[in-house]
Amino acid sequence: MKLFENLYQSVISAASSKNAPRVLSGLSFVESFILPFPPPDVMLAPMSLANPARAMYYAMLTLVASLAGGIVGYLIGVYGFDLVQPYILQWGYQPVFDKAMGWFSVWGFWAVLVAGFSPVPYKIFTISAGVLSLAFLPFMLASLIGRGARFYLVAYVLSRYGKAIEPKLMMYIEKIGWFTVAVLCSAILYYSLR
Repeated sequence: MKLFENLYQSVISAASSKNAPRVLSGLSFVESFILPFPPPDVMLAPMSLANPARAMYYAMLTLVASLAGGIVGYLIGVYGFDLVQPYILQWGYQPVFDKAMGWFSVWGFWAVLVAGFSPVPYKIFTISAGVLSLAFLPFMLASLIGRGARFYLVAYVLSRYGKAIEPKLMMYIEKIGWFTVAVLCSAILYYSLR
């Protein structure tokens, strides 16, 4: 059974639909402040691969929606952290949140910039920036640079080289998929036993 190949084909088909840009924008918006949502790359990447001519447009949609969501996350940190903290604890984000708070106390602007580009949950940084009352304009500038670099890089690489690497990807997609599952399960097990 080719589980990951079928899943890959389903994602590519969904990325080609006429509603995909709206879904991408919605996902990018809520991912910036709601904890259990995945990063927008999961939609941006297949959309860029499925329609390379529109990849930069998709990156722009992702960035604008993500920045708007980042503002909401910042405002949650400023005005509603008491309502959000129980969910941070319940969903296991407290250690990441504590680490983000520590990074802010040392690096401020640079912590947001790195978080915007990295796979670290951006939502944790938007909320903690508000909690610590990081200056709003530097927060937005760091978000713009970090998130913009990430989304435009994903869109560019996949629109430029995606079709060339897709045959290789299809050859190894099952192995990559099961390896990813094994790594994820190992990480969950490791963190649950700590």
